[in-house]
Amino acid sequence: MSNPSLSVSGAAKAAPANPARPTMRRRSKRMKAALPYLLVAPAVIYLMLITLYPGVYAIIQSFHEVKFGPWRPVGLANYEKLLTDYQFWGALWNTFVIGSISLILQCVLALALAFYAYRDPWVKGWRIIFLVPMLFMPSAVAFIYKLFFLDGRVFADLLMKIGLIDGNIAFQSSTWMSRGILILADVWQWTPFLFIIFVAGLQGQDEEVEEAARLDGASWYAIFWNISLPMMKPIIAVALILRAIDITTMFTNVFIITKGGPAFGTETISYFIYRTGFKFFNFGYASAASVIMLIITIVIAQLVVKRAFVSSRS
Repeated sequence: MSNPSLSVSGAAKAAPANPARPTMRRRSKRMKAALPYLLVAPAVIYLMLITLYPGVYAIIQSFHEVKFGPWRPVGLANYEKLLTDYQFWGALWNTFVIGSISLILQCVLALALAFYAYRDPWVKGWRIIFLVPMLFMPSAVAFIYKLFFLDGRVFADLLMKIGLIDGNIAFQSSTWMSRGILILADVWQWTPFLFIIFVAGLQGQDEEVEEAARLDGASWYAIFWNISLPMMKPIIAVALILRAIDITTMFTNVFIITKGGPAFGTETISYFIYRTGFKFFNFGYASAASVIMLIITIVIAQLVVKRAFVSSRS
């Protein structure tokens, strides 16, 4: 008869150890931890190539005189010249005036539309119509407004037919009327962008808080003004920063409608950079202007977002 203890011990000796399993487990854990980074890596590399490289290139270029021929180092001369360039400061002022008025109008209109689209069942069913202007190409919108106010004189003809004016309106001879066309075009096209964000923010809020306020007898307007709007401060801040950054790069409307006129009255910073670089071929000076505008945009965006999030937590 065979001894059971001997057979068990022999089987234990015969079974080889599998040292690969712990290694495979460790490797699989590392792969699981690294997988998200590997999946995101192509997009990150692509974004760095199209954003970081041009930014560094522009910074280096801003310290040189770059026209036709080899680069000539000039140090801070481009930045010193910008400090005394009235056209550069005028372009900054125009960007601030046009952008701030346009941004305020877009925010007010988008909040009003979002409030009614979020509450009113009829408006809520037709809110897709509000997104139609955003589907047009910016160049197409610019040509439409140029035809309506300038080339085609459609707006002036309508006013003459109803007897409000006797002749054509010279929009291009007035700085504020030219700015008004740019503001109107930008508000018409990009208010839907803020509208989408605000509607999403309202729909994402806790319904129990609003229900409790409604049971206490608060009206819809009181709930929106005292509850919904304060809770949306971070969302509004981020949305306005996104639109503000886009407005600082306003170029298409200026290029097609006003060409920066009259007398540089509608020249934005983007059009100034374009004119300096591609009309006068002073690429180093244009790069210095773009670097300064980038710094101003980053500082303002950081301050606004930080203040909005701090006030929302307090």
